[in-house]
Amino acid sequence: MKIRRALATAVALAVTTPAALLAVSPAYADTKPVTQTQEKKSKPTIKELEAAVAKAKEAYEKAAQAKADGHAELQKTLDELNSTHPLAVAEAAAKQAAKDAGAAKTAADQAVTDAKAALEALPKDATAEQRAAAETAVAEAEAAAASAATAKTTADTKATEARTAVDDARVAAVRALSVLDKAADDALAAKIAAEAALAQAIKEAEEEEEEEGEGDVCEFEDDLSAEVTGLPNKLVAGTTTNFTLRVTNGSDQRMDEINAYTGVFATDKSGIRETGKFFHLQWSTKSSPKWQNADEEHYIDGLGPLKPGGHADVKLRLTLDQATPAGNGVAFIAADFYNEAGDCGGMTDLDMYEFDVKAAGSKPGTTEDAKPSKTTKPGAGNTGTTPQGSSSGTPAQTGTGGSLAATGSSSATSSIALASGTAVLLGAAAVFVARRRKAGSNA
Repeated sequence: MKIRRALATAVALAVTTPAALLAVSPAYADTKPVTQTQEKKSKPTIKELEAAVAKAKEAYEKAAQAKADGHAELQKTLDELNSTHPLAVAEAAAKQAAKDAGAAKTAADQAVTDAKAALEALPKDATAEQRAAAETAVAEAEAAAASAATAKTTADTKATEARTAVDDARVAAVRALSVLDKAADDALAAKIAAEAALAQAIKEAEEEEEEEGEGDVCEFEDDLSAEVTGLPNKLVAGTTTNFTLRVTNGSDQRMDEINAYTGVFATDKSGIRETGKFFHLQWSTKSSPKWQNADEEHYIDGLGPLKPGGHADVKLRLTLDQATPAGNGVAFIAADFYNEAGDCGGMTDLDMYEFDVKAAGSKPGTTEDAKPSKTTKPGAGNTGTTPQGSSSGTPAQTGTGGSLAATGSSSATSSIALASGTAVLLGAAAVFVARRRKAGSNA
């Protein structure tokens, strides 16, 4: 990975998530590589993901075809249940039988009514035989009506059962299709997920290949240095300060392209609330004399080439809003170079210049140029520490075995560096601000 990308990412990380960086413990350095290795081993390969996509696609195509066939079969079944299906035929027959039984009962009931009317219509002089015959007719009509009623009840029950059987068949057909619909939906979801996993794996592989192509060949070395002059260790809100960044090629080789990195991180006196929105950093170079705002990636290009022993200057201008709260801050710098031949490198240390922030209208009192506090990059070979800085900007150096315990901070800085390299070193800006807060330099 090119140093530019690493440092730009680190600057953004340091400025936007200092609390997260400060919360990291030394155990992070020990466990992170193992976790990453385990995740890497458990990751499916692109070939495996391609096979999974092929299987998911085949399963979806089958499910989709089954769904289409199911829709056709459902329509066919519904049509048949309205006409030629055995259940439909049985329903029609039962319905007709119930209708006939109803008509028979109606006729039998009418016969009872007629027989009773005939019995009542007999004259007073009717013979006993005539009256007995009429009474027998009534009894027989009533018996026939009772039988017709029973038959009608039976026929109605059978008609209801036949209709229910047809309805159940319709519901069953629809439910069978819903199963096919869900299977197709699930297969589609599986296919989309497999394709997404494959696309992500391909993207990651391309990014890894790009990073490998860029090469992790850049080396941190002392031949390139950067130094800030003219930045006071006390700044007052509502004022503007001009200072200079000089990048020097200390090697005996030409450096074709030089990039510098600079930014500011600050908090109020509590050390919790970030105040970066009140700081406005601008830069200007000989080739780009117009003042430009420092972008989100905090790098300044176009400083090279530099011949052996040559240097390039960057004019810097830091403006603090009138509303800037009193607190602490650091300005951090770094630099790297690229050559047309493909080799590249960068500074051994990330330099940070500590300063106090005074409220608007305050008298800064005696000031001096802020001095650099260096944080050694991994692999630089520095394992010692020097005394921690004070409010006057005295340097504080933390190597790969260093500790900030003396001021209330942990050794997280060096642990983070070991775990993640350049990309998190700039988080030390937040560590320095926290250290200064705990040291009581705001008083």
